[in-house]
Amino acid sequence: MGKNHIKRINAPKSWPVHRKTVKWITKPMPGSLPLNRTISINTILKELLNKLETSKEVKVILNKGLVKVDGKIRKNIDYPVSVLDVITIKDESFRLLINTKGKLFLHPIKKDDAAIKPRKIIGKKLLKGNKLQINFLDGTNLLSKEKKLTVADTIVYADSKEKEILKFEKGYLAYLLEGKQVGKLGLVKEIIPQQGTQPTKIALQFGKDVFETRKSYAVIVGKTKPVIDMPNE
Repeated sequence: MGKNHIKRINAPKSWPVHRKTVKWITKPMPGSLPLNRTISINTILKELLNKLETSKEVKVILNKGLVKVDGKIRKNIDYPVSVLDVITIKDESFRLLINTKGKLFLHPIKKDDAAIKPRKIIGKKLLKGNKLQINFLDGTNLLSKEKKLTVADTIVYADSKEKEILKFEKGYLAYLLEGKQVGKLGLVKEIIPQQGTQPTKIALQFGKDVFETRKSYAVIVGKTKPVIDMPNE
């Protein structure tokens, strides 16, 4: 089998798929996120939604332009859908999330919520002409004149237009994509400064519990409540 597939038994544990059926499973195209937080359109349609049975059927649906990711038509069966992305099939929309067991899952959402996309800033680069390039966790980027944006802030988009900026500060809600507390939504209580070569950590409150985790694991998704619809866990 070619480079677009991996052995099913070796697929990331985060993929909620059967391990002992067919030998191969579609590997998503490389992106900015690690493999355990990304899954292909082909696998979503066949195994997470159980809408189709074969890759041939998936190709037919994709070629008709019936599948969108974050509002854009996608026609490659190995196109990567990452955590917080929205996949729309005809008039149904789902947001890919990760639960507290570290498993990816599709959360059904309404049309208004499907238009919302929070994007975490992971880097900034100054280009010629004093233009600032903002790089996001989902692999997209933006040319901006806003110099106050900092790495780890979240820009919230609605219908591809900037809606608001969520700062990575105390009092904001963070959604964890990795770590022992993966999948939890907690309130940032403290940002713990970096010690030597150690990564910056944050203290998060989840219910009555307060725990520490790496800042890099978290995405700010709101202040008093999440800007997107999320299930209660």
